[in-house]
Amino acid sequence: MPVDTDGLKQIFLALPEVREGITHGTLSFYLGKTFFGRMQEDGFTFALKMDLGDRDMLIAIEPEIFFTNDHFRGYAYVLVRLRSIDADRLAPLVEKSWRYAAPKRLLQAFDRTGG
Repeated sequence: MPVDTDGLKQIFLALPEVREGITHGTLSFYLGKTFFGRMQEDGFTFALKMDLGDRDMLIAIEPEIFFTNDHFRGYAYVLVRLRSIDADRLAPLVEKSWRYAAPKRLLQAFDRTGG
């Protein structure tokens, strides 16, 4: 089943210390002050902070789900077609993005409790 706004909130807010916000008028998510994703204006595409190597690999392997555009090309974000992905596929990518942004103490606590 495709991921919608409620699904995004469920995935992101399940991670410690994540909060939602509004950025450029759309739903976004932060870990502390670190921004790591936002809904695009079309309401069906999500920009997820991602290591550039991982981003390029995802785009190469699953271009029907993952892509970039001129605006994001030089940034460590992958664009996700939410209509083409389910929560089980997206959740591990969100966790990986969260791990990239999380401080060491938070990662250790999360891993101790089994996530």
